[in-house]
Amino acid sequence: MAKVDYKQSGVDVEEGYRAVNKYKDHAARTVIPGMLTGLGSFNGMFEIPKGIKNPVMVSGTDGVGTKLDIAFKMKKYDTVGIDCVAMSVNDILCSGVQTLFFLDYVACGKLEADVAAELVKGVADGCVETGCALLGGETAEMPDFYDIGKYDLAGFGVGVGDKKQMITGKEIKAGDVLIGLSSTGVHSNGFSLVRKLVTNFDDKFILDGKDTGKTIGEVLLTPTRIYVKPVMEVLAKYRKAVHGMVHVTGGGFYENIPRMYPKAEGSKKQLISVIKRDSWNIPPVFGELIKRGADVEKVYNTFNMGIGFVLAVNAKEADSVIEMFNKNASKYSKPGIPDMVAYKIGRVAYAEGEVNGQKDAVLFED
Repeated sequence: MAKVDYKQSGVDVEEGYRAVNKYKDHAARTVIPGMLTGLGSFNGMFEIPKGIKNPVMVSGTDGVGTKLDIAFKMKKYDTVGIDCVAMSVNDILCSGVQTLFFLDYVACGKLEADVAAELVKGVADGCVETGCALLGGETAEMPDFYDIGKYDLAGFGVGVGDKKQMITGKEIKAGDVLIGLSSTGVHSNGFSLVRKLVTNFDDKFILDGKDTGKTIGEVLLTPTRIYVKPVMEVLAKYRKAVHGMVHVTGGGFYENIPRMYPKAEGSKKQLISVIKRDSWNIPPVFGELIKRGADVEKVYNTFNMGIGFVLAVNAKEADSVIEMFNKNASKYSKPGIPDMVAYKIGRVAYAEGEVNGQKDAVLFED
């Protein structure tokens, strides 16, 4: 009987070693105070920052989803790792907490160290942009389980905050102003629909009849904006004025914004969102998707439509908060990506009747 080793079964251990060695250079860029271990340990250790009286751990986990398919087809792997980090750290941010560390998980059918390293490079880029450590991760080669050339990428982050400083939504009240922070485009949600609408990612991206110099695939691969640093900077000054926060992900406005409101009890009325149409600039990629067949009546229930993060803010402080966001926007500039813009997109109000679904919880007005 012929002897079979691990490599003959489809798992190349040496390629795995090569991948890990490449990861270490990227992870080294993310080292911050509090890290007690680095890549190569069986686990990751991080010291809770001093000075937190009532520490609460806040975690978030997510993946990149079918946006990865576009990266595979375009053989561009270095940005989707940013998406992976963004999806978790922006969720954690909704409680007013800075993510401290992140761990990733890369899975594939056949490992190519150079491709895996590009994926992890993006993760490290996202961690640097967040200000958190890439504390560890896992790479799994599973022949015959994943198609060759396909990778999955997911991860999770953990932050720690003071229990008394958490933003829970309990302070939201009618009259609060809804401030929207601009997205970079589609971010990382709705790509099952996007891939139905766009079949050739090498198509030129035409805007107002002019060639932008980019393909539609390049535009769609624009990484998710990470809101952590600008929002934490605002919270350092206006935390008491910020009553609730939302990361606009899958399900768009209708599914996500209502999640920050407390459920009305007894005879109290339910809080809802009233969104002012045309109060922000919608990135042209959404117009392109509508032109290609996206249902215009349902896009706000699928995509972020140009607003990736929403804050409910005391009306008296809202203009000051918007001014601070926009004044500091250039500090967080990234090449080829428009600066983040803060808009006054609506207000919090009481529902006039019962709220029986998403359409009752988010209303649009001209």
